[in-house]
Amino acid sequence: MVVAAGLLAGCGGESHGTWPLPGADLSGTRAAAGAKIDAANVGALAPRWRFALRAAPSYSGIFASTPVADRKTVYVQDLRSDVFALDRSTGAVRWSRLLHARNDGPNGLALESGRVFGATDSDAFALDASTGRELWERHLTGRTEQFVNIAPVPWKGLVFLSTIGYDPFGRGALYALDARTGAVRWKFVTIKDPWAHPLEAGGGGAWYPVSVDSRGRLYAGNSNPTPWGGTPKLPNGAAFPGPALYTDSLLVLDARSGRLLWFDQVTPHDVRDYDFQATPILARQGDRDLVFGAGKAGRVIAWDRRTQQRLWTAVVGLHRNDLGPLPVRRVTVCPGLLGGVETPMAYAAGRLFVPVVDLCGWGSAVGSQQVATIDPSKGRGRLVALDASTGRTVWQRRFPSPDFGCAAVAGDVVFTSTFDGTVYALSTQDGAILWRARMRAGVNSCPAVVGDLLLVGAGVRRPGGPPPELVAFGLSGP
Repeated sequence: MVVAAGLLAGCGGESHGTWPLPGADLSGTRAAAGAKIDAANVGALAPRWRFALRAAPSYSGIFASTPVADRKTVYVQDLRSDVFALDRSTGAVRWSRLLHARNDGPNGLALESGRVFGATDSDAFALDASTGRELWERHLTGRTEQFVNIAPVPWKGLVFLSTIGYDPFGRGALYALDARTGAVRWKFVTIKDPWAHPLEAGGGGAWYPVSVDSRGRLYAGNSNPTPWGGTPKLPNGAAFPGPALYTDSLLVLDARSGRLLWFDQVTPHDVRDYDFQATPILARQGDRDLVFGAGKAGRVIAWDRRTQQRLWTAVVGLHRNDLGPLPVRRVTVCPGLLGGVETPMAYAAGRLFVPVVDLCGWGSAVGSQQVATIDPSKGRGRLVALDASTGRTVWQRRFPSPDFGCAAVAGDVVFTSTFDGTVYALSTQDGAILWRARMRAGVNSCPAVVGDLLLVGAGVRRPGGPPPELVAFGLSGP
Protein backbone atom coordinates (compact mmCIF):
# COMPACT_ATOMS: atom_id res chain seq x y z
CA MET A 1 0.00 0.00 0.00
CA VAL A 2 2.87 2.43 -0.02
CA VAL A 3 6.19 3.11 -1.32
CA ALA A 4 8.15 2.18 -4.25
CA ALA A 5 11.42 2.92 -5.91
CA GLY A 6 14.24 4.85 -7.55
CA LEU A 7 16.03 4.84 -10.81
CA LEU A 8 18.97 5.32 -13.11
CA ALA A 9 19.60 7.11 -16.32
CA GLY A 10 22.07 7.98 -19.03
CA CYS A 11 25.29 9.88 -19.09
CA GLY A 12 27.04 12.83 -20.64
CA GLY A 13 28.19 12.07 -24.16
CA GLU A 14 27.37 8.60 -25.49
CA SER A 15 24.75 6.72 -23.47
CA HIS A 16 24.45 2.97 -23.01
CA GLY A 17 21.82 0.80 -21.39
CA THR A 18 18.10 1.28 -20.99
CA TRP A 19 15.50 0.59 -18.30
CA PRO A 20 12.20 0.32 -20.23
CA LEU A 21 10.02 -1.46 -17.67
CA PRO A 22 9.46 -0.75 -13.97
CA GLY A 23 11.19 -4.04 -13.07
CA ALA A 24 13.86 -3.45 -15.77
CA ASP A 25 12.72 -6.51 -17.77
CA LEU A 26 9.73 -8.82 -18.17
CA SER A 27 11.21 -11.15 -15.54
CA GLY A 28 11.14 -8.37 -12.93
CA THR A 29 14.81 -8.85 -12.00
CA ARG A 30 15.61 -5.16 -11.49
CA ALA A 31 19.06 -5.94 -12.92
CA ALA A 32 20.53 -3.30 -15.24
CA ALA A 33 21.67 -4.47 -18.66
CA GLY A 34 24.67 -2.63 -20.07
CA ALA A 35 25.46 -0.77 -16.84
CA LYS A 36 28.92 0.78 -16.58
CA ILE A 37 28.85 0.98 -12.79
CA ASP A 38 30.62 -1.74 -10.82
CA ALA A 39 32.37 -2.33 -7.51
CA ALA A 40 35.62 -0.90 -8.83
CA ASN A 41 34.21 2.50 -9.83
CA VAL A 42 31.02 3.00 -7.79
CA GLY A 43 32.91 5.16 -5.28
CA ALA A 44 33.28 7.83 -7.98
CA LEU A 45 29.52 8.45 -8.25
CA ALA A 46 28.60 12.11 -7.79
CA PRO A 47 25.50 14.20 -8.62
CA ARG A 48 25.37 15.08 -12.32
CA TRP A 49 21.96 16.73 -12.42
CA ARG A 50 18.88 17.28 -10.27
CA PHE A 51 15.20 17.60 -11.13
CA ALA A 52 12.95 19.23 -8.51
CA LEU A 53 9.57 17.62 -7.79
CA ARG A 54 7.35 20.57 -6.87
CA ALA A 55 3.77 19.24 -6.83
CA ALA A 56 1.84 19.11 -3.55
CA PRO A 57 2.62 15.83 -1.72
CA SER A 58 0.19 13.06 -0.84
CA TYR A 59 0.42 10.73 2.17
CA SER A 60 3.33 8.89 0.52
CA GLY A 61 5.16 12.07 -0.49
CA ILE A 62 5.42 13.15 -4.10
CA PHE A 63 7.51 10.40 -5.69
CA ALA A 64 7.23 6.63 -5.16
CA SER A 65 7.85 5.04 -8.55
CA THR A 66 10.64 3.66 -10.71
CA PRO A 67 11.46 5.98 -13.62
CA VAL A 68 12.15 4.35 -16.96
CA ALA A 69 14.66 5.33 -19.62
CA ASP A 70 15.57 4.86 -23.26
CA ARG A 71 18.93 5.90 -24.71
CA LYS A 72 18.20 9.63 -24.66
CA THR A 73 15.40 10.28 -22.18
CA VAL A 74 14.35 9.50 -18.61
CA TYR A 75 10.59 9.38 -17.95
CA VAL A 76 9.17 9.91 -14.45
CA GLN A 77 5.72 10.10 -12.91
CA ASP A 78 5.03 11.87 -9.63
CA LEU A 79 2.23 11.14 -7.15
CA ARG A 80 -0.05 13.66 -8.83
CA SER A 81 0.21 11.35 -11.89
CA ASP A 82 2.13 14.06 -13.78
CA VAL A 83 4.60 12.75 -16.37
CA PHE A 84 7.95 14.34 -17.24
CA ALA A 85 10.42 13.47 -19.99
CA LEU A 86 13.96 14.49 -19.02
CA ASP A 87 17.13 14.65 -21.10
CA ARG A 88 19.42 11.83 -19.91
CA SER A 89 22.54 13.97 -20.20
CA THR A 90 21.35 17.16 -18.51
CA GLY A 91 18.01 16.53 -16.78
CA ALA A 92 16.39 19.29 -18.85
CA VAL A 93 12.65 18.86 -19.40
CA ARG A 94 11.87 17.70 -22.95
CA TRP A 95 8.12 17.71 -22.33
CA SER A 96 5.63 17.33 -19.50
CA ARG A 97 2.04 16.21 -19.22
CA LEU A 98 0.29 17.45 -16.06
CA LEU A 99 -2.62 15.21 -15.08
CA HIS A 100 -3.20 16.45 -11.51
CA ALA A 101 -4.66 13.15 -10.25
CA ARG A 102 -3.63 12.17 -6.73
CA ASN A 103 -2.11 8.69 -6.43
CA ASP A 104 -0.54 7.42 -3.22
CA GLY A 105 1.53 5.00 -5.28
CA PRO A 106 3.42 3.04 -6.21
CA ASN A 107 2.55 4.15 -9.71
CA GLY A 108 5.00 4.65 -12.58
CA LEU A 109 5.56 4.17 -16.28
CA ALA A 110 6.67 1.72 -18.95
CA LEU A 111 8.15 2.17 -22.42
CA GLU A 112 7.59 0.22 -25.61
CA SER A 113 7.64 1.03 -29.35
CA GLY A 114 7.80 4.79 -28.93
CA ARG A 115 5.00 4.90 -26.37
CA VAL A 116 4.87 5.74 -22.68
CA PHE A 117 2.24 3.77 -20.75
CA GLY A 118 0.97 4.85 -17.36
CA ALA A 119 -2.10 5.42 -15.21
CA THR A 120 -3.72 7.95 -12.95
CA ASP A 121 -5.73 6.89 -9.90
CA SER A 122 -8.58 5.85 -12.21
CA ASP A 123 -7.50 5.73 -15.86
CA ALA A 124 -4.82 4.03 -17.94
CA PHE A 125 -3.18 6.01 -20.74
CA ALA A 126 -0.60 5.96 -23.52
CA LEU A 127 1.51 8.93 -24.59
CA ASP A 128 3.77 9.55 -27.55
CA ALA A 129 7.30 9.19 -26.13
CA SER A 130 8.68 11.97 -28.34
CA THR A 131 6.06 14.64 -27.67
CA GLY A 132 3.90 13.61 -24.71
CA ARG A 133 0.78 13.73 -26.88
CA GLU A 134 -2.02 11.53 -25.55
CA LEU A 135 -2.68 8.51 -27.77
CA TRP A 136 -5.50 6.95 -25.72
CA GLU A 137 -7.08 6.85 -22.29
CA ARG A 138 -9.14 4.07 -20.68
CA HIS A 139 -11.23 4.42 -17.53
CA LEU A 140 -10.87 1.40 -15.19
CA THR A 141 -12.38 2.14 -11.80
CA GLY A 142 -15.98 1.74 -10.60
CA ARG A 143 -18.18 0.60 -7.72
CA THR A 144 -16.13 -2.54 -6.99
CA GLU A 145 -12.73 -1.32 -8.26
CA GLN A 146 -11.91 1.86 -6.44
CA PHE A 147 -8.32 2.70 -7.34
CA VAL A 148 -5.38 2.20 -9.71
CA ASN A 149 -1.86 2.56 -8.30
CA ILE A 150 0.22 0.17 -10.41
CA ALA A 151 2.85 0.72 -13.10
CA PRO A 152 1.90 -0.98 -16.39
CA VAL A 153 3.78 -3.73 -18.22
CA PRO A 154 3.51 -3.96 -22.05
CA TRP A 155 3.89 -7.32 -23.83
CA LYS A 156 3.18 -8.36 -27.43
CA GLY A 157 0.51 -5.78 -28.16
CA LEU A 158 -1.03 -5.86 -24.67
CA VAL A 159 -0.57 -3.70 -21.59
CA PHE A 160 -1.15 -5.24 -18.15
CA LEU A 161 -2.48 -3.19 -15.23
CA SER A 162 -4.66 -3.70 -12.16
CA THR A 163 -7.29 -2.06 -10.06
CA ILE A 164 -7.44 -2.25 -6.25
CA GLY A 165 -10.51 -3.10 -4.21
CA TYR A 166 -11.41 -1.47 -0.90
CA ASP A 167 -14.46 -1.90 1.30
CA PRO A 168 -17.32 -1.69 0.63
CA PHE A 169 -17.77 -4.18 -2.22
CA GLY A 170 -14.17 -3.89 -3.49
CA ARG A 171 -12.83 -6.67 -5.73
CA GLY A 172 -9.63 -5.64 -7.51
CA ALA A 173 -8.99 -6.96 -11.02
CA LEU A 174 -6.10 -7.55 -13.41
CA TYR A 175 -6.48 -6.12 -16.92
CA ALA A 176 -4.98 -6.59 -20.35
CA LEU A 177 -5.50 -3.56 -22.59
CA ASP A 178 -4.77 -3.25 -26.30
CA ALA A 179 -1.47 -1.36 -26.50
CA ARG A 180 -2.58 0.46 -29.65
CA THR A 181 -6.11 1.51 -28.67
CA GLY A 182 -6.54 0.96 -24.93
CA ALA A 183 -9.49 -1.42 -25.49
CA VAL A 184 -10.00 -4.05 -22.77
CA ARG A 185 -8.85 -7.46 -24.08
CA TRP A 186 -9.49 -9.38 -20.87
CA LYS A 187 -10.21 -8.87 -17.19
CA PHE A 188 -9.55 -11.23 -14.28
CA VAL A 189 -11.22 -10.48 -10.94
CA THR A 190 -8.72 -11.36 -8.21
CA ILE A 191 -11.36 -12.15 -5.56
CA LYS A 192 -12.80 -15.59 -6.29
CA ASP A 193 -16.24 -15.31 -4.65
CA PRO A 194 -18.58 -12.49 -3.64
CA TRP A 195 -17.95 -11.18 -0.13
CA ALA A 196 -20.14 -12.61 2.64
CA HIS A 197 -20.42 -9.09 4.08
CA PRO A 198 -19.92 -6.78 1.08
CA LEU A 199 -20.64 -3.58 3.01
CA GLU A 200 -17.71 -4.31 5.33
CA ALA A 201 -15.29 -6.30 3.14
CA GLY A 202 -13.10 -5.58 0.15
CA GLY A 203 -9.66 -6.23 -1.24
CA GLY A 204 -7.60 -7.77 -4.00
CA GLY A 205 -5.69 -6.41 -6.96
CA ALA A 206 -2.01 -5.86 -7.69
CA TRP A 207 -0.07 -2.74 -6.79
CA TYR A 208 3.35 -3.74 -8.10
CA PRO A 209 3.94 -4.71 -11.74
CA VAL A 210 3.41 -8.20 -13.10
CA SER A 211 6.02 -10.42 -14.78
CA VAL A 212 5.69 -12.45 -17.98
CA ASP A 213 7.71 -15.51 -19.00
CA SER A 214 8.75 -16.77 -22.43
CA ARG A 215 5.74 -19.12 -22.56
CA GLY A 216 3.29 -16.25 -22.21
CA ARG A 217 2.43 -16.82 -18.56
CA LEU A 218 1.70 -13.80 -16.40
CA TYR A 219 2.72 -13.78 -12.72
CA ALA A 220 1.13 -11.36 -10.25
CA GLY A 221 1.21 -10.88 -6.49
CA ASN A 222 -2.26 -10.21 -5.08
CA SER A 223 -3.10 -7.91 -2.18
CA ASN A 224 -4.94 -8.44 1.11
CA PRO A 225 -8.58 -8.51 2.22
CA THR A 226 -10.01 -5.71 4.35
CA PRO A 227 -10.70 -4.83 7.05
CA TRP A 228 -7.64 -6.18 8.83
CA GLY A 229 -8.11 -6.93 12.52
CA GLY A 230 -11.86 -6.82 12.97
CA THR A 231 -14.77 -5.27 14.83
CA PRO A 232 -16.73 -6.34 17.92
CA LYS A 233 -19.51 -7.47 15.59
CA LEU A 234 -17.21 -9.19 13.08
CA PRO A 235 -13.99 -10.08 14.94
CA ASN A 236 -10.81 -11.52 13.40
CA GLY A 237 -11.77 -10.90 9.80
CA ALA A 238 -15.29 -12.34 10.10
CA ALA A 239 -16.29 -9.90 7.35
CA PHE A 240 -14.53 -12.31 4.98
CA PRO A 241 -14.92 -15.84 6.48
CA GLY A 242 -12.73 -18.62 5.12
CA PRO A 243 -9.46 -18.25 3.19
CA ALA A 244 -10.73 -15.30 1.09
CA LEU A 245 -9.32 -16.52 -2.19
CA TYR A 246 -7.36 -15.23 -4.05
CA THR A 247 -6.05 -12.64 -1.58
CA ASP A 248 -2.35 -12.76 -0.57
CA SER A 249 -1.62 -15.21 -3.39
CA LEU A 250 0.72 -15.75 -6.28
CA LEU A 251 -1.52 -15.73 -9.36
CA VAL A 252 -0.44 -17.26 -12.67
CA LEU A 253 -2.56 -16.46 -15.73
CA ASP A 254 -2.41 -17.08 -19.46
CA ALA A 255 -1.20 -13.65 -20.58
CA ARG A 256 -3.11 -13.87 -23.87
CA SER A 257 -6.51 -14.80 -22.47
CA GLY A 258 -6.48 -13.98 -18.73
CA ARG A 259 -7.37 -17.58 -17.84
CA LEU A 260 -6.19 -18.65 -14.38
CA LEU A 261 -3.57 -21.42 -14.72
CA TRP A 262 -2.66 -21.90 -11.06
CA PHE A 263 -2.31 -20.04 -7.79
CA ASP A 264 -0.90 -20.49 -4.30
CA GLN A 265 -2.27 -18.57 -1.33
CA VAL A 266 0.48 -17.51 1.06
CA THR A 267 -1.65 -16.07 3.89
CA PRO A 268 -5.18 -17.55 4.07
CA HIS A 269 -7.72 -15.37 5.89
CA ASP A 270 -5.24 -12.52 6.39
CA VAL A 271 -6.13 -10.33 9.39
CA ARG A 272 -2.87 -8.31 9.42
CA ASP A 273 -2.78 -6.57 5.99
CA TYR A 274 -0.07 -8.95 4.74
CA ASP A 275 -0.27 -8.29 1.01
CA PHE A 276 1.78 -10.65 -1.18
CA GLN A 277 2.44 -7.72 -3.45
CA ALA A 278 6.07 -7.63 -4.61
CA THR A 279 6.67 -8.11 -8.32
CA PRO A 280 7.33 -11.84 -8.89
CA ILE A 281 10.85 -12.51 -10.16
CA LEU A 282 11.44 -15.16 -12.83
CA ALA A 283 14.79 -16.91 -13.09
CA ARG A 284 16.39 -20.24 -13.97
CA GLN A 285 18.36 -22.11 -11.31
CA GLY A 286 20.13 -25.21 -12.58
CA ASP A 287 17.57 -27.14 -14.60
CA ARG A 288 14.56 -25.48 -12.96
CA ASP A 289 12.52 -22.44 -13.97
CA LEU A 290 11.59 -20.66 -10.74
CA VAL A 291 9.39 -17.80 -9.61
CA PHE A 292 10.13 -15.88 -6.42
CA GLY A 293 7.57 -13.84 -4.52
CA ALA A 294 7.42 -11.82 -1.30
CA GLY A 295 5.26 -9.42 0.64
CA LYS A 296 4.45 -7.70 3.88
CA ALA A 297 4.31 -10.95 5.86
CA GLY A 298 8.13 -10.96 5.68
CA ARG A 299 8.35 -14.26 3.82
CA VAL A 300 10.13 -14.92 0.53
CA ILE A 301 8.95 -18.00 -1.36
CA ALA A 302 10.32 -19.90 -4.35
CA TRP A 303 8.16 -22.06 -6.63
CA ASP A 304 9.02 -24.44 -9.44
CA ARG A 305 7.13 -22.94 -12.40
CA ARG A 306 6.62 -26.34 -14.03
CA THR A 307 5.45 -28.39 -11.03
CA GLN A 308 3.87 -25.43 -9.20
CA GLN A 309 5.42 -26.68 -5.96
CA ARG A 310 6.99 -24.54 -3.27
CA LEU A 311 10.71 -25.21 -3.05
CA TRP A 312 11.62 -23.08 -0.06
CA THR A 313 10.43 -20.29 2.22
CA ALA A 314 12.77 -17.78 3.84
CA VAL A 315 11.64 -15.68 6.81
CA VAL A 316 13.22 -12.21 6.87
CA GLY A 317 13.04 -9.35 9.36
CA LEU A 318 11.29 -9.14 12.72
CA HIS A 319 8.40 -11.51 13.54
CA ARG A 320 6.08 -11.44 16.52
CA ASN A 321 2.39 -12.42 16.81
CA ASP A 322 2.30 -12.72 13.02
CA LEU A 323 0.44 -16.04 12.60
CA GLY A 324 -3.07 -17.25 13.36
CA PRO A 325 -6.02 -15.38 14.91
CA LEU A 326 -5.51 -12.19 16.89
CA PRO A 327 -6.52 -11.88 20.56
CA VAL A 328 -9.18 -9.44 21.71
CA ARG A 329 -6.59 -7.35 23.54
CA ARG A 330 -4.08 -5.31 21.56
CA VAL A 331 -0.76 -7.04 20.95
CA THR A 332 2.41 -6.00 19.20
CA VAL A 333 2.55 -7.39 15.67
CA CYS A 334 5.74 -7.66 13.64
CA PRO A 335 5.81 -7.08 10.72
CA GLY A 336 3.36 -4.22 11.16
CA LEU A 337 1.23 -2.48 8.54
CA LEU A 338 4.30 -0.93 6.88
CA GLY A 339 6.73 -3.75 7.66
CA GLY A 340 8.10 -6.87 6.02
CA VAL A 341 9.05 -6.81 2.35
CA GLU A 342 7.34 -3.59 1.29
CA THR A 343 9.07 -2.99 -2.05
CA PRO A 344 10.44 -5.11 -4.93
CA MET A 345 13.40 -7.43 -4.70
CA ALA A 346 16.19 -7.81 -7.28
CA TYR A 347 17.90 -10.89 -8.72
CA ALA A 348 21.31 -11.51 -10.28
CA ALA A 349 23.81 -14.36 -10.51
CA GLY A 350 21.84 -16.80 -8.37
CA ARG A 351 21.04 -14.39 -5.54
CA LEU A 352 17.91 -12.58 -4.45
CA PHE A 353 18.32 -9.18 -2.83
CA VAL A 354 15.45 -8.48 -0.44
CA PRO A 355 14.71 -5.03 1.07
CA VAL A 356 13.17 -5.41 4.53
CA VAL A 357 11.38 -3.01 6.87
CA ASP A 358 11.53 -3.75 10.60
CA LEU A 359 8.55 -1.75 11.84
CA CYS A 360 6.02 -3.23 14.24
CA GLY A 361 2.45 -2.15 14.94
CA TRP A 362 -0.51 -3.38 16.93
CA GLY A 363 -3.24 -5.84 16.15
CA SER A 364 -6.53 -6.88 17.72
CA ALA A 365 -9.42 -9.15 16.86
CA VAL A 366 -11.85 -6.28 17.38
CA GLY A 367 -9.91 -3.23 16.16
CA SER A 368 -7.69 -1.96 13.35
CA GLN A 369 -4.60 0.18 13.48
CA GLN A 370 -4.72 2.78 10.72
CA VAL A 371 -1.79 3.41 8.41
CA ALA A 372 -1.99 7.18 8.89
CA THR A 373 -1.10 6.72 12.58
CA ILE A 374 2.27 5.12 11.79
CA ASP A 375 5.55 7.04 11.88
CA PRO A 376 7.83 5.28 9.36
CA SER A 377 10.89 6.98 10.81
CA LYS A 378 10.55 4.81 13.94
CA GLY A 379 11.46 1.66 12.01
CA ARG A 380 14.71 0.17 10.83
CA GLY A 381 15.74 -1.67 7.70
CA ARG A 382 17.95 -4.31 6.22
CA LEU A 383 18.93 -5.74 2.86
CA VAL A 384 19.09 -9.53 2.84
CA ALA A 385 20.87 -11.58 0.17
CA LEU A 386 19.41 -15.07 -0.29
CA ASP A 387 20.76 -18.04 -2.20
CA ALA A 388 18.12 -18.41 -4.91
CA SER A 389 18.48 -22.20 -4.99
CA THR A 390 17.95 -22.82 -1.29
CA GLY A 391 16.66 -19.65 0.37
CA ARG A 392 19.68 -19.63 2.68
CA THR A 393 20.77 -16.19 3.92
CA VAL A 394 24.15 -15.40 2.35
CA TRP A 395 24.50 -12.03 4.06
CA GLN A 396 22.42 -9.21 5.45
CA ARG A 397 23.15 -5.54 6.04
CA ARG A 398 21.19 -3.63 8.70
CA PHE A 399 20.25 0.05 8.35
CA PRO A 400 19.13 2.61 10.96
CA SER A 401 16.11 3.54 8.81
CA PRO A 402 13.43 1.48 6.98
CA ASP A 403 14.42 0.12 3.58
CA PHE A 404 11.53 1.34 1.45
CA GLY A 405 13.96 1.74 -1.47
CA CYS A 406 13.66 -1.60 -3.31
CA ALA A 407 16.82 -3.16 -4.72
CA ALA A 408 18.53 -2.78 -8.08
CA VAL A 409 21.63 -4.55 -9.38
CA ALA A 410 24.41 -3.27 -11.62
CA GLY A 411 27.03 -5.98 -12.16
CA ASP A 412 28.55 -6.76 -8.76
CA VAL A 413 26.83 -3.84 -6.99
CA VAL A 414 23.35 -3.78 -5.45
CA PHE A 415 21.73 -0.43 -4.71
CA THR A 416 19.01 0.36 -2.21
CA SER A 417 17.89 3.38 -0.19
CA THR A 418 16.21 4.14 3.11
CA PHE A 419 13.49 6.42 4.43
CA ASP A 420 15.99 8.83 5.98
CA GLY A 421 17.30 9.65 2.50
CA THR A 422 20.45 7.53 2.45
CA VAL A 423 21.38 5.73 -0.77
CA TYR A 424 23.62 2.67 -0.44
CA ALA A 425 25.79 0.72 -2.87
CA LEU A 426 26.67 -2.72 -1.50
CA SER A 427 28.83 -5.54 -2.75
CA THR A 428 26.65 -8.34 -4.09
CA GLN A 429 29.30 -10.74 -2.82
CA ASP A 430 29.38 -9.92 0.89
CA GLY A 431 27.15 -6.88 1.55
CA ALA A 432 30.05 -4.52 2.23
CA ILE A 433 29.09 -0.84 1.83
CA LEU A 434 31.00 0.47 -1.19
CA TRP A 435 29.44 3.96 -1.41
CA ARG A 436 26.67 5.99 0.15
CA ALA A 437 25.04 9.36 -0.44
CA ARG A 438 22.65 11.54 1.54
CA MET A 439 19.61 12.92 -0.30
CA ARG A 440 17.91 16.21 0.53
CA ALA A 441 14.60 14.41 1.18
CA GLY A 442 13.46 11.00 2.37
CA VAL A 443 13.28 8.07 -0.04
CA ASN A 444 10.45 5.61 -0.67
CA SER A 445 11.17 4.96 -4.34
CA CYS A 446 13.34 2.43 -6.19
CA PRO A 447 16.79 2.92 -7.73
CA ALA A 448 17.45 1.94 -11.33
CA VAL A 449 20.61 2.03 -13.43
CA VAL A 450 21.21 2.99 -17.07
CA GLY A 451 24.67 3.39 -18.51
CA ASP A 452 26.90 5.19 -16.04
CA LEU A 453 24.03 6.89 -14.19
CA LEU A 454 22.19 6.01 -11.00
CA LEU A 455 18.90 7.90 -10.70
CA VAL A 456 17.32 8.12 -7.28
CA GLY A 457 14.05 9.85 -6.44
CA ALA A 458 13.73 11.40 -2.99
CA GLY A 459 10.04 12.22 -2.65
CA VAL A 460 9.38 12.65 1.10
CA ARG A 461 10.04 16.25 2.05
CA ARG A 462 11.69 16.98 5.39
CA PRO A 463 10.04 19.71 7.52
CA GLY A 464 11.50 23.00 6.37
CA GLY A 465 13.73 21.25 3.85
CA PRO A 466 14.17 21.79 0.11
CA PRO A 467 11.70 20.34 -2.42
CA PRO A 468 11.90 16.61 -3.17
CA GLU A 469 13.94 15.78 -6.23
CA LEU A 470 15.27 13.24 -8.64
CA VAL A 471 19.06 13.03 -8.62
CA ALA A 472 21.20 11.55 -11.38
CA PHE A 473 24.47 10.28 -9.93
CA GLY A 474 27.16 9.78 -12.58
CA LEU A 475 30.67 8.37 -12.62
CA SER A 476 32.03 11.80 -13.35
CA GLY A 477 30.85 15.30 -12.53
CA PRO A 478 28.52 17.48 -14.60
